Amino acid sequence: MTIPFKPAGRSIFHGWFVVAGAFAVMFVGFGSVYTFSAFLEPLQRDFGASRGSISLVFSIAGFLYFALGLVSGPLADRLGSRPLAVAGMILMAVGLAAASAARSLVEVYLAYGLGVGLGVGCAYVPAIGAVQRWFVKRRGFASGLAVSGIGLGTLAIPPLASLLIASTGWRGAYLVLGAIALVLGGGMSLLIENDPKNRGLRPDGDPPCDSADANNAGGASVREAVRSTRFIALYVSCLVCSFGAFVPFVHLVPYARDHGVAASSAVLLLGVIGAGSTAGRFFLGAVADRMGRDRSLIMVLIGMAFAMAIWAIAADVWALAAFAFIYGVFYGGWVAVLPAVVMDYFGGLNVSGIIGVLYTSVAFGTLVGPSAAGFAYDASHSYALPILISAAANIVAALIVVAILGRRSTRTINAMKS
Repeated sequence: MTIPFKPAGRSIFHGWFVVAGAFAVMFVGFGSVYTFSAFLEPLQRDFGASRGSISLVFSIAGFLYFALGLVSGPLADRLGSRPLAVAGMILMAVGLAAASAARSLVEVYLAYGLGVGLGVGCAYVPAIGAVQRWFVKRRGFASGLAVSGIGLGTLAIPPLASLLIASTGWRGAYLVLGAIALVLGGGMSLLIENDPKNRGLRPDGDPPCDSADANNAGGASVREAVRSTRFIALYVSCLVCSFGAFVPFVHLVPYARDHGVAASSAVLLLGVIGAGSTAGRFFLGAVADRMGRDRSLIMVLIGMAFAMAIWAIAADVWALAAFAFIYGVFYGGWVAVLPAVVMDYFGGLNVSGIIGVLYTSVAFGTLVGPSAAGFAYDASHSYALPILISAAANIVAALIVVAILGRRSTRTINAMKS
């Protein structure tokens, strides 16, 4: 049987083009967001603000880009992921350009916080949700490949931003990043498509009647999912974990500078997180397909706690680099495995909407965690307390998954839909 819309000579499954589009959105979106640590000192200097006040810029953006999934996810299920991803990249470009012209810290809050937050929020959940529908057997690997854009973006864009800040100032750097978001992010997001059925295809490139597609054929409604024990457990686990998950992206560079690390080396630590994150998304995403994605989720949470313990005692550039890489590996695994776990538990029918609701937990943690760490530093001139709290939060998040998601309940959504 001939599959409609599939050219006879094409050997590449179209789902990989969707992965490429999602990868680009993650690369540009989160790569630009995670440059913020490089901007913290010049913003603090130019606006005469405390470290906590400047950190709040990132927290506002982080809150918005995770919370907006509550709206963008269901919209993607109804309207398609592509228009939302394109709109998100345009909004991000406008926000970065507006931030470059800001004359007060309030204007930075509005331009960067709202523009970048809303832009990434429009694009992120629809892009990662679309990838889940195109794969079953290799879902963990495909999801990891897509979100490895975050890791490579963190590896490549912060050093670029540092060079731009040195040569053109922070305003010029934001303007260049806005252009990259518009051209690269907006252009590549055109590759994103919502569902293989629209091309007459099946997940993983399987034949049209392959039974593997059954896992994508149905699924829970958003209401059914959010009322389930497993979703509640995932939600609480993500909420607790996210209080500390994004603290390194804001405070690692100033922490390193406080310990005598040169500015050029300190900003490269973000790149080391990115390198580790990329490795984690590739490796742990594939491992999760074999050992079980919920068990992998427990493993990466414990790994993040272990890395935070290293940070608590690190005092030189090599120890900080070791922390950055190890943390990146497990953080990357967390980001890669989580959407695949949602798809496993609740099916593909409303996966973007369910992921969007789940990520509101991360939004609240992101709003509180990085800014609270900054204000804690302002009060004590030490990051010891926020780092230790972050480590403990990851242990608690892992225990929640062990205690609740590890149980096999006859009332799961999969059982309801079988």
